[in-house]
Formats: sequence, C-alpha cells, structure tokens
Amino acid sequence: MSRLSLSSFLPRSGAGPLLGVALAALMAVPVVPALAETARLGGVYDISVSGFKIARGSLSLVLQKNAYSAKVGMEPAGIGTLFSAGKGGAQASGWVSSKSVVPSSYKMASRAADRDFFVDLAQGSGKVRSMRVTPKFKPNAERIKVTKKHTRNVVDPLSAILMPAKAARGKPDASVCNRRIPVFDGWTRFDIQLSYKEMRDVSGKGYDGKVVVCTARWIPVAGHRPSTASVKYMAENRKMEAWLAPIGSQGVFVPYRVEMGTKSGTLVVEPRKLKFTNGRDQAAN
Repeated sequence: MSRLSLSSFLPRSGAGPLLGVALAALMAVPVVPALAETARLGGVYDISVSGFKIARGSLSLVLQKNAYSAKVGMEPAGIGTLFSAGKGGAQASGWVSSKSVVPSSYKMASRAADRDFFVDLAQGSGKVRSMRVTPKFKPNAERIKVTKKHTRNVVDPLSAILMPAKAARGKPDASVCNRRIPVFDGWTRFDIQLSYKEMRDVSGKGYDGKVVVCTARWIPVAGHRPSTASVKYMAENRKMEAWLAPIGSQGVFVPYRVEMGTKSGTLVVEPRKLKFTNGRDQAAN
C-alpha cells in the first residue's frame, strides 16, 4: 500500500504496499516487573485488490506494561501466486506511553521483482542512532534530501501501527483519529494524517465491538522526488482509511482494517482471524 503502509501495518517492501512474511523471531521484550499487565494480538489477514486476493499477511503484537514487540509478514496468495507479489517480513520493539510511541529497533527484509530490500534501524533519545539500508537511492538532484532533523522523533512503519489514545480511555471514539504520525522507513520521511470519519460495529473475526474509522492522507516530507507519478498519486489520494480497534486496557489502538484506492482498484487489508488476549504474566527473568 505504497508507503501509507499503514503506517500500519505495512512495512515497505519491493512490492510497495504489501505485508511481509516474518523471517526471524520477535525482538526481545524488555524486562518489566513481575505480574505486569500484558496484552497480545495475533492475526492472519487477507490482502486483496478489486476483490481478488493477492497475498496473506500475519501480525503478532505483545504489549507488556510499557514495552512492545511486534512482527509482521506477507506471502503471495490467491492470484498473487501467479506473479511477483513480493514477500518478506519486519519486526520492531520499543516503548509506548499514554502520549507517544518510542521505538528502539526496526528490521525489515523482503524480496520483490528479483530485488532484495533490507532496513536495520536503531533508535534512542528521540532519534535514529544507526541505520543500514539496501539498496541505496541513486543520486538525483530532484530528490528531497533526508537530513538529521527528518529522523528525530519519528516511528518506523511497523511501530506506527501503535496509536496511544489517552483521551479515549481505551474506548473507541473520535479522538482516536486526531493524530499525525511521523514515519521514517529508512529511505523516506513522510507523515500519515488521520481524521475522524465514523464509528462502526464489527464482529465474527475474533473481535466483536466498535471500531473507529479514520480517513488517512500520505504527506511526503523528504527522500522523495516530487515529480514522480507515484508520489503525485499518493499525495493526492483521498481514498484511504483505517479502522482502529483497542488492544488491551492500556488505551492503545491498532489497525483492524485498511482500505486504499490504487490505480489497479481498491486495496484492502482485512482480518481473516484475530486473537486478542489480556491478562497478567510473569515477566522474563
């Protein structure tokens, strides 16, 4: 889903918009006190364009007190097995407060169109401390240069799915959509602007309850070439929305469904099966 990647859900891959198949174990969750409140989300997602399934995605997310660990994956499915839909995976970890998400690490590896893509970001103190990216952009005078200021107080594409909403107190309401998410994927810096659209009731996929439907806009900041057709299309695209559901009782929301207009039709990421759990676990030694 281009770089809206929902910001969510969708880490960058050579195929652009799709989820990637997780290739490695979860990053270690930081140690927290014993009997910490823990919330988990596991899900399998269908990815389709114009009603035709092209890929299958997976998401695993653990929130343990103020620490999070997540991984996401994608592999071709349906008609996607007939062409190079791309596959790969991403994982991230960090901390989440009532107001913000503070990533500590992000790794992504994928392959599409016979090309390999890789990102390894280490973050701390509100900035990207180290970075490895393959491939690197070729020099181009038109490209908006990414500077140090563009890598401060940002989240990676996977950590961007975590949306603290203190005002909502864990209950879906319009305030959940009131946010602009600053994202850096290793190549480009962009914002995702969410705005409230409506409330909906969903059921039958492992979550029964209300979701907040937000419209979304992709706003390029740096690393892009303004004249390219894909950048122009994404910047002008008004057919994007994310349905957000609460995870646990800590006032954090995550995407339940993502929908976006593309030149090939409407791209939809929606759950086939979800499993939410919430409780108190012994912390790791």
